[in-house]
Amino acid sequence: MPKIALTNMQGANVGEIELSDGIFAVPMNEPVVHQVIVAQLANKRQGTQSALGRTEVSGGGKKPWRQKGTGRARQGSTRAPQWTHGGVVFAPKPRDYSKSVPRKVKRLAMKCALSQKVTDGSMIVLDQLSVATPKTREMAKILSAVGAENKTLMVLAGKDETISRVSANIQGLKLAYVNTINVLDILGCDKFIVVKDAVAQIEEVYA
Repeated sequence: MPKIALTNMQGANVGEIELSDGIFAVPMNEPVVHQVIVAQLANKRQGTQSALGRTEVSGGGKKPWRQKGTGRARQGSTRAPQWTHGGVVFAPKPRDYSKSVPRKVKRLAMKCALSQKVTDGSMIVLDQLSVATPKTREMAKILSAVGAENKTLMVLAGKDETISRVSANIQGLKLAYVNTINVLDILGCDKFIVVKDAVAQIEEVYA
């Protein structure tokens, strides 16, 4: 079973914790991870883009000039795409970009992402997380102590209004819970901080 250092809020090593082989020691499966990330990005798209084609713009009912004899190129309508205020060629229309991924594929991709953070050495497990006063600087001190001053994803065991409040204004820090983590956020962060209690929940959910 892989082991990782257990860190306190002052950045000191206070022991180590054993992680589950089936969740934190899974070989990277790039096609599966790619499939899940593509689906996640596609599901974020609103699909509300829309433009008018030549049959939908107003005007253009009369032929601009006669077919022959003017010396100019033949034209049938002033609402053709090459005209100003004309319709759009292959105009985009509202559509659904969402993609579905099998549950087993999602779970495998999540395990691969979690294992990758352990392999990279960018996963930090905190023994506990609390602040003496509800101030942003308190959370900034903790992040600085554990070496997470860049893009960071912090996973909590449960909702904590105080932690949420002191984390709101810290650039690059994103809070998540065990039931809201996703592959894109995990692989997209530089440091992956998980509270000890949340590690147990992750192992329970993805066992």
